[in-house]
Amino acid sequence: MNYILPVFLLLFCFSSPLLAQKPHQFTTGLILDAEVSYGREALIKDELAYQLFTGDFIAPTSADATFKTQSGESLPWKAVNADSTHTFRGDGISEGYIYLYYDSDKEQSALLNVAGHSMLFFNGIPYAGDIYKYGWLHSPVQLKKGRNEILVRASRFTRWNGLTAKLVFPENPISIYTADATLPHILVGEHQGTLTGAIVIINSTDQPLKGLSISSTINSKTITTEMASVPAMATRKVAFHFDAGTITKKDSISCLLQLIDRGKPIAESTVSIQALHPDEPHSRTFISEIDGSVQYYSVVPQTGGSQVNSALFLSVHGAEVEAISQARAYKPKDWGVIVAPTNRRPRGFNWEEWGRIDALEVLEIAKGHYKPDPQKIYLTGHSMGGHGTWFLGATYPEKWAAIAPCAGYPSLLAYGSADGKIPDPGTSETNNLLLQAGNGSNVLSLIRNYSSLGIYIHHGDSDRVVPVDYARQMRQELSTFHTDFSYYEYPGGSHWFGDESVDWPPIFDFFSHHSIPHDSSVHHLNFTTANPAVSSSHYWAQIHQQEKSLKMSKILLDRDMSHKTIKGSTENVAVLRLSLHNFKEGDTIQVLLDDQEAMDIVVDPNHRFVYLHHAGQWSLGTAPDTHHKGKLRNGTFKEPFNNRMVFVYGTKGDQEENAWAYQKAAYDAQVWYYRGNGAVDLIADKDFKPSKYPDRGVVIYGNAQTNLAWKQLLADSPIQVKKGLITVGDQVYNGTDIGAYFMWPRADSEVASIAVISGSGITGMKATVSNQYFAAGSGYPDFTIFSADMLINGYKSIKSTGFYNNEWKIDKKNLAAHSSL
Repeated sequence: MNYILPVFLLLFCFSSPLLAQKPHQFTTGLILDAEVSYGREALIKDELAYQLFTGDFIAPTSADATFKTQSGESLPWKAVNADSTHTFRGDGISEGYIYLYYDSDKEQSALLNVAGHSMLFFNGIPYAGDIYKYGWLHSPVQLKKGRNEILVRASRFTRWNGLTAKLVFPENPISIYTADATLPHILVGEHQGTLTGAIVIINSTDQPLKGLSISSTINSKTITTEMASVPAMATRKVAFHFDAGTITKKDSISCLLQLIDRGKPIAESTVSIQALHPDEPHSRTFISEIDGSVQYYSVVPQTGGSQVNSALFLSVHGAEVEAISQARAYKPKDWGVIVAPTNRRPRGFNWEEWGRIDALEVLEIAKGHYKPDPQKIYLTGHSMGGHGTWFLGATYPEKWAAIAPCAGYPSLLAYGSADGKIPDPGTSETNNLLLQAGNGSNVLSLIRNYSSLGIYIHHGDSDRVVPVDYARQMRQELSTFHTDFSYYEYPGGSHWFGDESVDWPPIFDFFSHHSIPHDSSVHHLNFTTANPAVSSSHYWAQIHQQEKSLKMSKILLDRDMSHKTIKGSTENVAVLRLSLHNFKEGDTIQVLLDDQEAMDIVVDPNHRFVYLHHAGQWSLGTAPDTHHKGKLRNGTFKEPFNNRMVFVYGTKGDQEENAWAYQKAAYDAQVWYYRGNGAVDLIADKDFKPSKYPDRGVVIYGNAQTNLAWKQLLADSPIQVKKGLITVGDQVYNGTDIGAYFMWPRADSEVASIAVISGSGITGMKATVSNQYFAAGSGYPDFTIFSADMLINGYKSIKSTGFYNNEWKIDKKNLAAHSSL
């Protein structure tokens, strides 16, 4: 145990009614309409944050105060009052800052609950925002005696949805919070054994919670689950198991949850779990391989029960729609099961990045559970899920027999939703390299991938949320090459015109006439990918490595079985793998690529895969080194966040550097929880050993002198960060105001990587506060080095950005760098 006082003694002290205070509702504040820009990119603009990080920020003392920009302009702070519902709202509150303060007569902990904002700084410490105004995001904060200052960054939605803020003073510093529970349904009559849910633990103490457990009790049946650690002054969503074996009828079941420390309950709560009949739409939970957290998916069972070799329909929901609500929009089908993943949250990641991985996880789980015909897998979705259908269909064309986007937009380039649009290509090499890292989001660049599958486009002609122009655009694009798509505009249809917006009978009739062809019957391939580690295979061909990372890689191949030839063209392909399984043993196959000299390959029964390497000329080679870039691991700064990541914060800097490392790690963990319903282990560098976390992504906070894990993981990295100095290959950048985002492969793994969030001094460290890397589609190359004034000057302050080559060396052909300073 890591407590100064036993937890039960802390609870006794904090439970005294004499210590309880009434919540403080903020009703007055000051607003600043300063230019703030955060979107789907690494570049941000935030002059107030810049001054906060450099120590130049002056807090306003009255409504006549001004904020002086770096260019000398004076911007006024304006008084703002909450309405009768304690909500700040109005046109003046949009993407700027709101200043609030609280005068405390003593040091104490509290819970800060703000809703309707992008993020905030409490006494300079960053905390996640509740941009969608759910209301359940509580941040434990430490009040100092005297004035406590809060800078709340508004969102583009704040002017309409408003913003609320309050401080709550709980009697117990440790509590179970069930408002954001992740729960399965209990299926009456179906033997499910132990089921798994997740609830939030709030820890308002200055010590981490370790070695505790959660007990769950239903009808006197108790199960105890070892609880994951919860950092000091933080919240974490944790798993618990429960026994539903005594439930025999449809009902709302009360489950008692208790937090146990050394055999004694220190907090408790109840959660209601719904028991349903197995033939009703219901939810199931699973442990995600992304981060080890509890997630759920929903199911519309097949009429009459599941049958082997039926169809499986994956349905991806729209923004602000829960997976169970998506499922309930469908009537059961007699020829297949409907499965709805979550995208990790109702808005989540737009079905890209970790939303994409969630969809694939659920697809594989559902295929294992329901045993569908592998040739009868279909994809559909509505609104944001319509985009998800376009995106997943283009990224993984071989996984679907047919797709049906409903009221969908094709690309985040054109329709941005909450995080805004992906920017258009710029005029600078630096800007374009940043955007190159997000190339996988560009559905229109992948459009030829649809050639192998059927498409049904369904859209209301009066849709004002996602205009029908998007559907018409895709109809026009497809008409230039596609021969198997149907199109329907629902007359008078708005964005949602009832369940037929998704459960449209002609869609399922269209699906019934399509199946995924076997490799042996597919002889023409037209396939594009931006990243082989995301999508590399199309039937009998696989792009193993690229010549330039994250540039579009293309293959256009024709296979002639009678003449035993494979011919075609490639673009940005370094290593191509071909499967020869459909040819006979001993056949000589002639392969002709890019009009170069033909290669004769004899089919070997022990080596049915052949690897072709391109280094100016194509030649027969061997499988690439699995530690090199390729289909297992291909870079971008965001990739290390995929594999059950752990956040390792530095403790060997000075007091301010150590505080930054922990606060930034905690902030990222809180944002990950809010955006992705996730949970992350926060580990001090002195407690980290790579062997304890095999094949897991590691996120390092600090530099070579402030984080002990650096030497273990990054000693051979061509990027090194020390106090006052950053080197990128042979480039050297001096100063204490330089920040860095970069990744590096784990030498002890073929799949996992390290993400580094670093700085050459405290100003550079603080300048990394933005975590737009959790915004889907945002481009973060393998490395980006920048000075803190990037928050004012944009891409002009990028020192170096780009990609490694396939051997993880700085690729000067895929790099934008300023001269050493």
